[in-house]
Amino acid sequence: MVVGEIAIETDVVVIGGGPGGYAAAIRLGQLGQSVVLIEKEALGGVCLNRGCIPSKALIHAASEFHKLAGLGKLGIRLPEGNASFQLADWHTWKESVVSQLSQGVEQLCKANGVTVVKGSATFLSADRIGVETGGDFETYKFRQAIIATGSRPFVPQSLATDHESILDSSDLLNLQKLPGTLAIIGGGYIGMELGMAYAKLGTKVTVVEAANSILPQTASHLTQEVRKQAKQLGITLKTATKVESMSRGDGGVTVALFSEANGREELTVDKAGVTIGRVPNTGEIGLGQAGVNVDERGHIPVDAFCRTNQPHIFAIGDVTPGPALAHRASKQGIVAAEVIADLPSSMDSPYVPYVIFTDPPIAGVGLTRAEAEGLGHRVKAASFPYRANGKALTLGEREGFAEVIVEEDTHLLLGMHVVGADAPNLIGEGVLALELAARVEDLALTIHPHPTLSEVWLEAAEAILGHAIHMVNKK
Repeated sequence: MVVGEIAIETDVVVIGGGPGGYAAAIRLGQLGQSVVLIEKEALGGVCLNRGCIPSKALIHAASEFHKLAGLGKLGIRLPEGNASFQLADWHTWKESVVSQLSQGVEQLCKANGVTVVKGSATFLSADRIGVETGGDFETYKFRQAIIATGSRPFVPQSLATDHESILDSSDLLNLQKLPGTLAIIGGGYIGMELGMAYAKLGTKVTVVEAANSILPQTASHLTQEVRKQAKQLGITLKTATKVESMSRGDGGVTVALFSEANGREELTVDKAGVTIGRVPNTGEIGLGQAGVNVDERGHIPVDAFCRTNQPHIFAIGDVTPGPALAHRASKQGIVAAEVIADLPSSMDSPYVPYVIFTDPPIAGVGLTRAEAEGLGHRVKAASFPYRANGKALTLGEREGFAEVIVEEDTHLLLGMHVVGADAPNLIGEGVLALELAARVEDLALTIHPHPTLSEVWLEAAEAILGHAIHMVNKK
């Protein structure tokens, strides 16, 4: 920084242009604030460019390819041996999707008066920030700031990636050739989503998870169908298994494993992907110089208004404690922007849905039965199977169920969870129901269109009341 350099003044700086940062910047622009949005790579952040969107593009393509083998039962015949998956063509399509979305974000920022600056930002003090922009250095003086720098893959030194054979989650989406064999280290949602996608494309996949089950953060009864489908796809699941080391050689990657059941063993694969979690990007942005506190894990504690310990500095998304979800980050960004503009806004809802894009997908909101009982609720719960839903059968998607949990005395909805086709879209009804403090009668009295998958909610609600039409009601 040059002594005496003149700082550019703005109402708000937003550091990070991901789904939380750009949402905050756009909302600030709508509210008449002058705002500078600083992004060191591409608007949309990891989610749009290297995470959520590319991974869902791969999952969709793999699922469509996998379905080809079952088209015969629908009367559709394909010439023998003509179906193939061309990874290069998929990359072209994926990049077109990413480009369209990224350009859309850029246009929305421009339309709302947001100044976008490409560069790396560092706090210089509690009201100034420096930005390195391709050899230049600019200083901005702000009244308020929003930290939205996101997260990156967590890779311990013993599993260090070389981005060629030992990969992180972003690398797994940039492969130019399908590996014959692939080890996924970490059976959480990222590992299982990508592992199942590659298995559908013909790769022999092994998933190694240190916990006793895959998707360890999800209730086991909700993951049962995923475990079954993984085995049907030929995926080897090694749970309660630790990775001691990985080494790269001429024959690929050798993974040294240990478990109580099998002792020490080695696995040699073409590629290995490390998907064991993410860490917040808070270590290199000068938080100490701004006086912003972080916890022992590097997260920035915030209140319901997304304020840090410095009242004029806000933090949103993956840098804050809580689930690393794009939709949570976007909501926090809007809340922070509205608080800055003196509107009555806060993160006052516990109903943040989760979605896991495995096969079948899983989605939920609110409490599971075990969580509700653990909090002292008297609980009633019921589930309705996909195999009894007409639309599910016409789609060939008979595996899965919808589950509704209510407080026994009041019938207040406490949680809604769904495993099965289109679960990511179905859960929206559950979020709205819980947000409106609906009771199970409200769900049961709502006319759902037929034939649709949404009827699984209607039937589960009616099952709790003892009068589901398409299943035997338990006494």
